[in-house]
Amino acid sequence: MDPICGVHSTHYVRDPTSGSKRGTNICPSPAPGPMEGPADVIVLALYDYKAVHDGDLSFHKGDQMLVLEECGEWWRARLLSSRAEGFIPNNYVAQVNSLETEEWFFKGISRMDAERNLLAPGNVLGSFMIRDSETTRGSYSLSVRDYDPQHGDAVKHYKIRTLDSGGYYISPRSTFATLQDLIGHYQKLNDGLCQKLTRPCRTPRPEKPWEKDAWEIPRESLKLEKRLGAGQFGEVWMATYNKHTKVAVKTMKPGSMSAEAFLEEADIMKTLQHDKLVKLYAVVTKEEPIYIITEFMANGSLLDFLKTNEGSKQPLPKLIDFSAQVAEGMAFIEKRNYIHRDLRAANVLVSAGLACKIADFGLARIIEDDQYTAREGMTNPEVIRALERGYRMPPTEKTPKELYDLMTRCWTKRPEDRPTFEYLQSVLEDFYTATEGQYQLQP
Repeated sequence: MDPICGVHSTHYVRDPTSGSKRGTNICPSPAPGPMEGPADVIVLALYDYKAVHDGDLSFHKGDQMLVLEECGEWWRARLLSSRAEGFIPNNYVAQVNSLETEEWFFKGISRMDAERNLLAPGNVLGSFMIRDSETTRGSYSLSVRDYDPQHGDAVKHYKIRTLDSGGYYISPRSTFATLQDLIGHYQKLNDGLCQKLTRPCRTPRPEKPWEKDAWEIPRESLKLEKRLGAGQFGEVWMATYNKHTKVAVKTMKPGSMSAEAFLEEADIMKTLQHDKLVKLYAVVTKEEPIYIITEFMANGSLLDFLKTNEGSKQPLPKLIDFSAQVAEGMAFIEKRNYIHRDLRAANVLVSAGLACKIADFGLARIIEDDQYTAREGMTNPEVIRALERGYRMPPTEKTPKELYDLMTRCWTKRPEDRPTFEYLQSVLEDFYTATEGQYQLQP
């Protein structure tokens, strides 16, 4: 589904799930316009950007630009300082004088993702963010990194309430005209918070959007550098695209699928844009082997990661969080009335920051039937007979009973009796947190 080009929209967000351009859907280049007026939309650069594609515009953090038009993930803009024009990645900018220009404001992030970010390496006691409230439209929440002697590193959440006069407060004894004033106050003293606020949550720089209109790309534009794995249908490589972008490339064995069937399915796969799904960037289908180009995930598959020294040391709450992230991605697929068909740990990838994303959704649908055979364990007939006799995998010694009960519900014989992924997401995200106790109250 190609995005629609629009001009001067008023909605500017750092949104990792926005759609991307492909094919021949090219935004027309506008003629140079008049000097900026009061109705024009000006954005502020949140990061440095060095042009890597033809037509891109380089800029530095703090530069201001006039948005000439939007087109998917790339917007055409003009630098106010030099009046140079070109395309800019929309997740590198925010509208001037908006909260999104503040380092501590995270738009549209969930409570669970706030915790994942704050507990990631690089953040310390008192690291914080303000985010949109998930329950009250137009309101905000403050999330702060804390330490619990019993459970270790933790994150506390506080509701930011709004005064009728337009101000803000967490505790009614201390009110503030702006969120900036509220932050400044709690950076000086904790005043009832779990910690004094120290510094905004640190997160990796966002990934640049994929190149404009690069869908069917030349095979020679890819340099395969390191084989990451091999399976029944092909190999996975770390590669570099056009000498500047690190990607993952799945090479499909000749005969494992038809190019026509793959392209039809890939059109659907490309519309499934979500933070917990691996992004499909481009394809090579003019001749075999077919290449599938996706975002690169540094820690490889969840199956392989859990076998590493780092992966084997992950505590149970983190393992449950991995499951919650997978459930979130699958809930999105579920809402779109789509079926993965091959969900397993080998098809879940792990980033350097231990974020999980689902890969290969849709591929099982188009693999030629005679190409698939079981590779390990019991043969298919043996598995079916065992399941029909009521066999289910037993729990490990460290598996909480509540978690195993949830697992067995997923394994019930009647599909209509199994929980939805949306339900699994909600249970797994709050597995160690009572819903009523998610937010801290101040006297």
